[in-house]
Amino acid sequence: MDQARQETGGVTGTQDKDYNLIWFVEQCLSNALRLENYIADADRAGDGELADFFRRAQAESRKGAKQGKDFLRRRIAA
Repeated sequence: MDQARQETGGVTGTQDKDYNLIWFVEQCLSNALRLENYIADADRAGDGELADFFRRAQAESRKGAKQGKDFLRRRIAA
């Protein structure tokens, strides 16, 4: 295996499981931001159905980010 696949925190100083949780939160937040553009594009095109679809997806991304942040908060406080 190459070094990246063997990383368990020795290089980054962060255990994989913790890094994965941080990455997950970042991706959820990034996705929520990206979806804002998709919603605006659909609205501009007059496609309310697609805009609503993206709004629901955005809400799920926000939900994932909130849950991940709550999880991180509990882990950091411990």
